[in-house]
Amino acid sequence: MKYLSTRGEAAARSFDDIVLEGLAPDGGLYLPEDYPRLDRAQLQAWRALDYADLAFEVLRPYLAPADDAALRALVRATYTAQTFGSDDIVRIKPLDASISLLGVSEGPTLAFKDMALQLLGRLFEHALASGERELNIVGATSGDTGSAAEYAMRGRRGIRVFMLSPFGRMSAFQTAQMFSLDDPNIHNLAVQGVFDTCQDMVKEVSADLEFKRRHSIGTINSINWARVVAQVVYYVAGYLRAVDRVGDPLDVTVPSGNFGNILAAHVARRMGLPLRRLVLATNENNVLDEFFRSGVYRPRTAEQTQQTSSPSMDISKASNFERYVFDMLGGDASRTRALFVDELQREGRFDLSADPAFARMRDEIVSGSSDHARRLSTIGEAWQRNRVLIDPHTADGVAVARTHVEPGVPMLVVETAQPAKFADTIREATGQEPARPQAMRDLESRPQHFVVLPPDVDALKSYIAAHC
Repeated sequence: MKYLSTRGEAAARSFDDIVLEGLAPDGGLYLPEDYPRLDRAQLQAWRALDYADLAFEVLRPYLAPADDAALRALVRATYTAQTFGSDDIVRIKPLDASISLLGVSEGPTLAFKDMALQLLGRLFEHALASGERELNIVGATSGDTGSAAEYAMRGRRGIRVFMLSPFGRMSAFQTAQMFSLDDPNIHNLAVQGVFDTCQDMVKEVSADLEFKRRHSIGTINSINWARVVAQVVYYVAGYLRAVDRVGDPLDVTVPSGNFGNILAAHVARRMGLPLRRLVLATNENNVLDEFFRSGVYRPRTAEQTQQTSSPSMDISKASNFERYVFDMLGGDASRTRALFVDELQREGRFDLSADPAFARMRDEIVSGSSDHARRLSTIGEAWQRNRVLIDPHTADGVAVARTHVEPGVPMLVVETAQPAKFADTIREATGQEPARPQAMRDLESRPQHFVVLPPDVDALKSYIAAHC
């Protein structure tokens, strides 16, 4: 399997080459030359597999020519009942007669990001061990990626994590989950800006090829292809567990800010998984919803990005959207580069409304957005009617899913996180105190370890250089 950049200037590379790299040297994002194809017989045979064996089968062609025995050992060590709470790893949780939740947030940090990052930590360590190298991971988080990455990487040999987060814009639980860690290889950097500020700083560091080489910089956000492909596995598992017969249609709703989670669903669909339609749900920062309604992609400035009660989606520049556009333009790298480098940087927007590709996009993805009042109403209704507590991001998904449910087609909403991470909003919506694991009962009262940084990439580089 070879990988190409969405901007067309980087040479084709293997998975081993790109897993530690993140962004391509030309600033683009890696995608495989071709997607492996699934047929119904194969999917039917996979229904008998446990999650770890299914992960091996889905990931194997993407990592080729990786050693099969090593890959099987990695996925078996990752997807355990001890780490994810049960042998199922992924659960189907009925909400009502028309909607079920895809339960993927039972990992150590109570968010769906654990599903990929627990594996990525092992992949990184395995790749580094073969060459006795070190890796300095620079990442950005709007809330859940940071803690999932840090819990996956803490104490791992040869790895340091420099995690940027928007200062004062995460929930108290999310903040404490990250900042309470005092492992020497974990560095929490609170940036005076929004998530997009943090993400831009990470991209600028990756774009400085000399600095990147000298300090062995890698990424852990979903700009890293390994993050995306690990998430493809749970869409395959969710489909196989949600339908009566292989081949039956299934709609999936995905709360999405950076477009990584729904991109994984798109990849699964391109592979042949019979997902009928994808539904994208946003919050008040509705850049992606605006695009799928109008064909105009218009990211907001930091000042225009709203702070909401579903903070992990307070994002206005969706990095993985570039991969999707590249795919839907038929792999046209020159056109993709023109859109994301020339038009977007020059005009702050681009318009695909008249392009045939936009019609194809609308056939696959429909969208909607939610707001605080709708979020509270949806959380309250799920509790009152179904005695199910859902977190604010999942509530955005359920609210949008309800407008797109069609008779005879089951709807699966991807559960984003556990309600305990957003207790203030849960209390406001239901009057209930969400349960949390015993080990996290005193999380917010623990000492916190972080450094405040200005929104300046030179300050970030200086910090990294001083702590490598």
